[in-house]
Amino acid sequence: MHESVKRATTCICEVPSHVFSGVGGQGGIPMGELRSATKPGPSPQRVRVDGWLDRYSFPLLRITLGLVIFGFGFLKYFSGISPAQDLVLHANRILTFGLVPDQVALPALATVECLLGLSLITGRGLRLLVYPLTAWAIAILSPLLLFPAELFSGPDHAPTLAGQYVLKDIILLAACFVVMARVRTNTRGL
Repeated sequence: MHESVKRATTCICEVPSHVFSGVGGQGGIPMGELRSATKPGPSPQRVRVDGWLDRYSFPLLRITLGLVIFGFGFLKYFSGISPAQDLVLHANRILTFGLVPDQVALPALATVECLLGLSLITGRGLRLLVYPLTAWAIAILSPLLLFPAELFSGPDHAPTLAGQYVLKDIILLAACFVVMARVRTNTRGL
């Protein structure tokens, strides 16, 4: 390197010239390392927020998903209270070919949902939960295939209230996928 360039570099950057002698493979610090060494790190607030999210986001998702599933299941124990009761019973008649009476299907589904919800809330039995949760998630979306005309009979095929109720289940399905993936790969933080 020419001597005047070395002096200019030292004056402008206040970095000794031997630091740059690594350019061209002659020792010193390579330019990429110099750049990364001078880049500022995340702020302490960012580190705290990232740490909090890393520690609590999954348990929060798991517990809130459990509360929602438990709540919807609990409502099904009381005839006429669940807004999805008619939809559930109609789907039951089609999916079971009418072999499971409504008086059995609704409490059975309520029990399954409450057990799934409690498992998610408490974090117990999660490895056993993976397959029943998958079946439940698919079942709650079955009305989209079974009754599209009823669910999207609003103006310009907009979803009805029942359609919106089923569409929100897509979010529950996505949350179930996150929980199932985490449970299958890692038990830390469950």
